[in-house]
Amino acid sequence: MSTQKNVAAIHDISGIGKCSLTVALPIISAAGITTSIMPTAVLSTHTGGFHGYTYRDLTDDMRPFAKHWESLDVKFDAIYSGYLGSAEQIDIVCDFIDTFRKDGCCAVVDPAMADNGKMYALFDMSFAEKMASLCAKADIVVPNITEAAFILGEEYKEGPFTEKQIEDILYNLVDMGPSKVVLTGVYFDEKQIGAATFDRESGKISYEFSDRIPGFYHGTGDVFASALLAAYLKKEDLGKAARIAVDFVYGSIKRTREAGTDVRFGVNFEEGLEDFIKSLK
Repeated sequence: MSTQKNVAAIHDISGIGKCSLTVALPIISAAGITTSIMPTAVLSTHTGGFHGYTYRDLTDDMRPFAKHWESLDVKFDAIYSGYLGSAEQIDIVCDFIDTFRKDGCCAVVDPAMADNGKMYALFDMSFAEKMASLCAKADIVVPNITEAAFILGEEYKEGPFTEKQIEDILYNLVDMGPSKVVLTGVYFDEKQIGAATFDRESGKISYEFSDRIPGFYHGTGDVFASALLAAYLKKEDLGKAARIAVDFVYGSIKRTREAGTDVRFGVNFEEGLEDFIKSLK
């Protein structure tokens, strides 16, 4: 019987609003993978559309977390970072990767910092440069189109895109250091949207699309990256993992839209977990 895989998930946690650890933990765990969590901050809600939320920065706890885990001789199959609130937290994750990436462990970085051509509040382009140093250290990076442009120090351009534009971004990202890239928010027309993947070792590029559903849905990037990582650790094929993640996100958005749920509270991924698990077998 194979040993159960273990992922170190380094994200913030919001009590309400499905994103970050409240998404990563159930999705990765549902795949039968141990999820060891390092919270970077605790919030009462996420910051998208809510006001008056509480925020507790846990930066000072992150290195002691890592030191204790190191003393336990814990082994990870993947290190997975998402939203990081400061340059110091990026440095800590870089050091964490140096310490724990061994014996085939892969480092997966979702550089959650920007969307729709703009940096998130409190971030600037110096933060993007810092995030680029973390992406260079990763094995797999999962940026959206905006994040990819800012990481590369390029001007953001709106779609629809051409295959050449997307493939140039993929090539430039792997030139930074990661061996695999999954680029989200890719679309060639207004009917479909999805992800492009590139594996430098095989040279394979794939495109995985679903029908476009109008609107903006909080937390879908975290749902996608978490499903992608879980599927990759099970399937070990980047294109297939992206296909599973695209389908999972599409179903989550579709259920949310049909129910008329307030999008601030996140998407209904929970009722899709059964089908997600089946897709991994």
